[in-house]
Amino acid sequence: MAVGDTISANDIINLSLKEAGVLGVGQTPLAEDINDAFLLLNGMIGQWQRKRYMVYHLIDVAKQSTGAVSYTIGPGGDFSTSRPAAINSAFARQITTGNVVDYPLTVIPSREDYNKIATKNIQSFPLGVFYDAAYPLGVLYFWPVPTNLYELHVSVYETLPKFSNLTTQLALPPEYFDAIHYNLAVRLRPMYQLPPDPALVALAKNALDTVKTANAQIPLMSMPFEIPSNNRFNIYSGALR
Repeated sequence: MAVGDTISANDIINLSLKEAGVLGVGQTPLAEDINDAFLLLNGMIGQWQRKRYMVYHLIDVAKQSTGAVSYTIGPGGDFSTSRPAAINSAFARQITTGNVVDYPLTVIPSREDYNKIATKNIQSFPLGVFYDAAYPLGVLYFWPVPTNLYELHVSVYETLPKFSNLTTQLALPPEYFDAIHYNLAVRLRPMYQLPPDPALVALAKNALDTVKTANAQIPLMSMPFEIPSNNRFNIYSGALR
């Protein structure tokens, strides 16, 4: 089957059952086998959704600030998109000037760090954002609290499409095909009490590495602004010199 062909969930499942050694040539899988494999297939894609290198694209979602301390993010939220596990970056856009200016925001990494802010409701120019990955809607806390002079932007993972039924077509870049069917085959073998197949594991790993390489985006390293640019850090003494 060529990658450019139309491929359905049923096609992937049948091929994976053969790769796993569960299904022989000319055999037809039972409905129970197909249903179990279908659950494993969507579960695997759901796990990949949380891994940066398995997601091929970041999207920008935005909302004009209203002066609120927090905003929801997720389906039907203030930032309407799929609920993200994390935000990758953020910026504030000043929309009242003649030239639109974007200012990067620091992503506050944890609730503990956000709790250290003494005056959480002060209104001023925004500097950072904390994301609380609540469920079913996440919550974004921008600080200082921006007024309606700003449009707030966050970058989150593109949603990897799951299969709604067996006829749903694969809607991912072509390099995902091998990664999906080989890795599904690896997951199927234990369900039938079959030992790991080293050749199959190697094929699955190689296919995953191809996807990760295609999706890799490594930002340029930058130093905190508190460190003067004319000083150098001594890795042996742990101090500036």
